[in-house]
Amino acid sequence: MKKIIYSLLIASISVNAYAQKADGTTKSLVNAEKAFAEDAAKDGANAAFTKYAANDALVFRPNPVNAKKFYSTAPDMKNLSWAPNYARVSRSGDLGFTSGSYVVDGEKKSYGHYLSVWRANNGKWEFILDLGAETNKPLKKATQNYIEPKDHASPKFANDKELKASKEIINSTEKTLNATLKSYGPSAFAGFLNKDAQLFFPGTEALIGKENIQAFNNRMIEKINLKTTSFDKALGADIGYTYGVATIDYKTDLRETFHYIYIWERQTDGNWNIMSQIYTLAER
Repeated sequence: MKKIIYSLLIASISVNAYAQKADGTTKSLVNAEKAFAEDAAKDGANAAFTKYAANDALVFRPNPVNAKKFYSTAPDMKNLSWAPNYARVSRSGDLGFTSGSYVVDGEKKSYGHYLSVWRANNGKWEFILDLGAETNKPLKKATQNYIEPKDHASPKFANDKELKASKEIINSTEKTLNATLKSYGPSAFAGFLNKDAQLFFPGTEALIGKENIQAFNNRMIEKINLKTTSFDKALGADIGYTYGVATIDYKTDLRETFHYIYIWERQTDGNWNIMSQIYTLAER
């Protein structure tokens, strides 16, 4: 009996140690995300978010705050559950992202979308950004789409200055997008979206596909202005992200301010398009 208990204990420790392992595959990231959700259900959100957060990780609750600091004092909960529907990892294996839906099972259930950006650090996955957007109960069941890197490559840079310059393309692309939005309104997104892009906006179903996103933008939005807070891209030069503040003027003469995260993907022609967008209302 003692041997059985000892074996189960060792197995539990091994699984726990393996949960965040980053090996350059999307599968490893999905495993980390699922283990994260399981830990939250078992040990509470505070312990789980603290465990899986990088030291510099930000959560938007709703305004950005250091994750470890926030969850050191936040009311704990074990009724939060979520699952990743979409996941990607860079060719270099150092950056990835997951998105999906969450449920808070209280007296009255609440629902939402989330998007998390992950970074590999010393062989394990840690999230660096996590943003959720509250919505109604989904009417459609999401399909799972976990995309493995097409190959593995990690370019070398001569120095930090060269590395920083390579990342600037993400910032300059978003600046170009913002300038185009000022000139042409939300229709400008058409030139910056992947065909299978996804949009998570508060109060709406997840919108999948360039045409569906553009129909939503053209129906709802009069003007949008982006103010980039920060940006980064993977060493593999195929995936990057930006986050910041978006001011949206609706066609109903209403203005609202949002925090956003965009996930960018490099195209075969060298241009960068948006794979995923999420917004949450900013607190004034």
